[in-house]
Amino acid sequence: MKKLTTFFTALLFASLMSAQQTTTANQIEKALLQKEASTKNSIVKDILFTNIGPTVMSGRVADVDVNPTDPTEFYVGYASGGLWHTKNNGITFTPIMDTSQTQNIGDIAVDWKSNTIWVGTGEKNSSRSSYAGIGILKSTDNGKTWENVGLTDSHHVSRIIINPKNPNEVLIAVIGHLYSSNKERGIFKTIDGGKTWSKKLFIDENTGFIDIEPAPNNFNVLYAASWERDRKAWNFVGSGSNSAIYKSIDGGETWKNISGNGFPTGSGVGRIGLAVYDENTVYALLDSQFEFKEDKRKNNPIALVLNSEVFQHITSEEFVNLDNKDIDTYLKSRGFHEKYRALNIKNFVQSNALSPGEIPAFLQSSQAVTAAAVTGAEVFLTTNGGKSWEKKNKEKLSLYSSYGYYFGEIRVDPQDQKAVYILGISLMKSKNSGETFTSISRENVHSDHQAFWINPKRSGHLINGNDGGLNMSYDDGESWTKLNYAPVGQFYSVFADNEKPYNVYGGLQDNGVWFGPNNARIDKRWEGSGQNPYKSIMGGDGMQVQVDSRDHNIVYTGSQFGSYARLNLANGKRKSITPKSKVKGETFRFNWQTPILLSPHNQDIVYFGSNKLHRSLNQGNDWSTISGDLTNGEKKGNVAYGTLTTISESPFKFGLIYVGSDDGLVNLTKDGGNSWTNISSSLPKNLWVSRVSASAHKKERVYVTLNGYRWDDFTSYVYMSDDYGATWKNIGNTIPTSPVNVIKEDPENEHILYLGTDNGLYVTFDNGGSWNPFSNGFPNVAVHDLVIQKRDKDLVVGTHGRSLYRANISKLQSFNSYKSKATHLFNIDAIKFSSRWGSTRWGTLFTPEVTISLFSSSAKKITVSVYADKVLVNSFSVNANKGFTTVKYDVSFSKSGKRAFERANKKTKLKAAQNGVFYLPKGTYTVKVDNEEQVFEIK
Repeated sequence: MKKLTTFFTALLFASLMSAQQTTTANQIEKALLQKEASTKNSIVKDILFTNIGPTVMSGRVADVDVNPTDPTEFYVGYASGGLWHTKNNGITFTPIMDTSQTQNIGDIAVDWKSNTIWVGTGEKNSSRSSYAGIGILKSTDNGKTWENVGLTDSHHVSRIIINPKNPNEVLIAVIGHLYSSNKERGIFKTIDGGKTWSKKLFIDENTGFIDIEPAPNNFNVLYAASWERDRKAWNFVGSGSNSAIYKSIDGGETWKNISGNGFPTGSGVGRIGLAVYDENTVYALLDSQFEFKEDKRKNNPIALVLNSEVFQHITSEEFVNLDNKDIDTYLKSRGFHEKYRALNIKNFVQSNALSPGEIPAFLQSSQAVTAAAVTGAEVFLTTNGGKSWEKKNKEKLSLYSSYGYYFGEIRVDPQDQKAVYILGISLMKSKNSGETFTSISRENVHSDHQAFWINPKRSGHLINGNDGGLNMSYDDGESWTKLNYAPVGQFYSVFADNEKPYNVYGGLQDNGVWFGPNNARIDKRWEGSGQNPYKSIMGGDGMQVQVDSRDHNIVYTGSQFGSYARLNLANGKRKSITPKSKVKGETFRFNWQTPILLSPHNQDIVYFGSNKLHRSLNQGNDWSTISGDLTNGEKKGNVAYGTLTTISESPFKFGLIYVGSDDGLVNLTKDGGNSWTNISSSLPKNLWVSRVSASAHKKERVYVTLNGYRWDDFTSYVYMSDDYGATWKNIGNTIPTSPVNVIKEDPENEHILYLGTDNGLYVTFDNGGSWNPFSNGFPNVAVHDLVIQKRDKDLVVGTHGRSLYRANISKLQSFNSYKSKATHLFNIDAIKFSSRWGSTRWGTLFTPEVTISLFSSSAKKITVSVYADKVLVNSFSVNANKGFTTVKYDVSFSKSGKRAFERANKKTKLKAAQNGVFYLPKGTYTVKVDNEEQVFEIK
């Protein structure tokens, strides 16, 4: 009862706080049209971005759909990385959703007879980075074009099923908004291919549907699972009395609740996954949040090692030496969520904030609900169409721990009614209808399993999608191949050092911290050498990275909730640097993405944010706390909240520091922490401060971005102050509605700012007066972090779904010098002559290319003329954009240009290449456009 009361209390509080903030469907649709128009008119639409990987660790898979007549062809949908297609059994993949308005996927379905693809946008999981979608997308040309066919306020789509006998009849399960109430959730149906939709099953504004499955040979018989859940930034309730199983026998027109009769009902019913073998035989996988009543000592061996009595007698030293996995298993089994894990608790003990005997009481008091062991994963079976259910698993399943809301998939082999597979942190199979299970996770299979396919014609042929990409097996999971060739990493952060070539570093969702050279080849060449150019240097959920500018081997980084270390990549040593309180009984609160910063004034000085700001003068060996609590205080819940999220120190003055918090506060100190001032009183309240950034051009200038994603408020909040935050100017008004994650000031041009949202990347040349989206080679994907490599003038983009991108911004930085000119021609790089130009080698035609870049104040047709001395050797016309245009020139002669060149250079005899083209010889050439000219050389 207490849990149910907590749920409704949280719900009431949320409705009061977010009623006027939640972004409406109309606002989303308007923003999409605005983004489309601004992309078309953007002056930077021709600036090319190159994906630089990595691919090896991949990213979270949402769904797979396999061609039933040719299983070597299939589609893979990534949670925030778009849709990818293979026709060669996963040897190569092609992205086919890059032209769409989002990359966020909850589910995919394909009508293979007509090659029609349906995509339900918005991830079905309820994670902190489960991005909202924009409705249902449909393509009839393999992703060349996409049509939005409705349900734009659904946010998160769980499952799509197509009637095999009528492809225009489609049913969709919608889980709905993640952080707010909404009506567009439930079971929806179309009979005209998505032109119109009707809601066939609706419970209430807080309960959606997480699954729907048809009987294989009778589409009229359908089973669906509802799920009541409530997520807030500080708490998550993943169960409720409205979670249940429903059945329809008329194609989804009417439904009946078939829970009970052996299947649990009540407030502890969490997420449910369904697997339908036939009309009457259905498996259900339940995340049961009911208290675990069995003897934990019998079923959980860790309880023999760790329990309240043991805590009373163990010393602090003995506790610190315990295996982290054992501690985490205990914490998870007792219902303690991600807020507290082994590393956090050990930090408390090491700092004398807690003794081992005080741990149970501390954990109990820190929970929003009574901490108790939960039942977790359970497998149920009905063989009579839901008239009665039988619990099948005889022992407690180590599948979910306390994270059942993140999983929930179950499959049954179409050829074997007793062969069942369940997906959670581990991947398990049963050959006796779920009575016993064995793990089929292997050494090259990532944990956290999200998608699964069984070949209906060949048992044991499996495709598994998890947080680490894609795996395939042909021996029922005894061995797996890895199919991680798509750059779909979910980066939280990115950093660039000063090496030549410079390295990029980044922390990823559930895939640790990696680094590698920015010019690494992103292909399969590494499989021959056994050395991937990107290297893993930290596990867990990878977070922020800082690299010592004096020695790139000294790296500061870590994982979730403040577990950070100083690494020496030269000798492999690492030292934990997480600050520990010196005050008895005090514990610090660390954000999921704990902020860390090396001082621009001295690279030995490190700043670290908890709910307070900490400073080390000796590389993290010792810490001083230089502030009080800079948040609104702790909230009761199972996720750390009331924490710092961002730190920035002015390059003009040591100790001039800004910090932002997850609950909307921005604070400033001008004296190294001796005194602090709240400078956010005039900013919107209670929003996540995603970035605070001190200007490198003006001492008094500072930028702040706020993020309302955790309220389903997608407004683009961007502010600038020229008086240390005493007053603020809103510079985000013209950005199409999308939560903002990062802002970065250009180091050379004070008027240029780069900005990343949950749906793209922008630049402004006038301090935020107008914003231009990038799009050339860059899809509509969430941008989490930006870094500028000053020496090479590269902008490196950390996306949460499509790994890393790079673009040279030197042309943008000099914008002030040519912005008033009608046409401006940029420097042209030299190329090296080759006698192989125009020849074919190993089936590939080898041709040269010179890149000509220009800026035009208006869209117009221009003529590009190429001269050798005063001889016109080629001339051609192109359509120039308003803004930047890139022209590719193949360094060939025109027919008239060849004749003129030969007349002027009688001793030079030109010879056609193998392909019949006459190419320019070595020499210096002049390119003219309007009244502009530039010289390039063929060496």
